Amino acid sequence: MSWLLLSVAVLGFAAVWVLLGANTGRQHSWMAVVAALDVAWVLRLGGWRPGALRLALGVVGTATAIALANWWLIAAHLGAMLGLQPWESAVRLGSGLAWTLAQLANGAADLAWIAVALVVAAVASR
Repeated sequence: MSWLLLSVAVLGFAAVWVLLGANTGRQHSWMAVVAALDVAWVLRLGGWRPGALRLALGVVGTATAIALANWWLIAAHLGAMLGLQPWESAVRLGSGLAWTLAQLANGAADLAWIAVALVVAAVASR
């Protein structure tokens, strides 16, 4: 049950992040910090015991939310240009193209927000 709760939290938060980014046309990398806090809260709510496992799950869950949000944002923007729905574009998007476009879309400030989010996830999840 706890794994399901964590999975739903990560997927749900990534979806909220994508909706915000797709509607404004920006990355909103500050949402990574909010994702870290959300994952830490869900881990505590799910009854995970404090310790190294909860810390690792918090960091991995946050990193997964960040990766999914970036993938879906790239797919949404690329799909709009190609006349595809975001979910059609997401399944056709290759990892090489996604990596290149993520590097182009995320600047130094975005990478700083992501780094801060991973630290916040580690501290808040322990």
